[in-house]
Amino acid sequence: MSRRGKQDNIDQILSRWSYKPGEVVARETLGEDGRPLLQMRLEMGLLQMEVTGRPDGGRPEDFETYYDYLVALAAREDGTFQLRKEQCFEVDREFVQFYHRRVCWLTLRKFSRAAADADHTLGLMDFASAHAPDEDWTISHEQYRPFVMFHRIQAAALSQIEKDGGGEDALREIDTGLGELRELFEQWDAEGSFEDNELVQRLMELKRSLRDQYKIEPSLTERLSKAIAEEEFELAAKIRDEIRRREEKT
Repeated sequence: MSRRGKQDNIDQILSRWSYKPGEVVARETLGEDGRPLLQMRLEMGLLQMEVTGRPDGGRPEDFETYYDYLVALAAREDGTFQLRKEQCFEVDREFVQFYHRRVCWLTLRKFSRAAADADHTLGLMDFASAHAPDEDWTISHEQYRPFVMFHRIQAAALSQIEKDGGGEDALREIDTGLGELRELFEQWDAEGSFEDNELVQRLMELKRSLRDQYKIEPSLTERLSKAIAEEEFELAAKIRDEIRRREEKT
């Protein structure tokens, strides 16, 4: 084997870092120049990503991301912009790159970074839907929106725990996210009960866990919903009055 071949292979890295089927295996490391990097172990190798900007470190047309480039391009075309085939391909590339980095951040419990990458993906989804060449291409991406939203809600809630060490702001993030998910399900006229959806159940479980951990009492809105569901209408009326009084004070 040539000297160059010995330098270029990554045998030692892979032998010291095991792949685990069914798990996201990720770590933070440093480049030779000292810059922070993110790595994800794959079955037959690894991915290395930049921690800011576009994960591959590229600057499409000197913009930070391809999404930023497309927004600038569309603004110049005064409402007539539609994605071309090669642009759709680049959009797909950016979706995949940010997905890999997002799941790594979640695994490493870097929740604010995961939420930021989810926001980027949701923004790119909005743009792609608005300027898609056809409906089939739109559907191929929109089918993943609930999953990206789930990651975003989860990450935003847990990042609140990191910020203030309490759970009330985290619960508000979950409630807001669940409301947005419900609106999406109603917009799509999705089959099945919203409450029975797996992603919704996982968020509700996170909410219960945080409530138990931080000893947080149910909000007035939650108590109102429970009273109505159990047909305790006198109690529901009292809770509505309390909600109205609090709203008047704000």
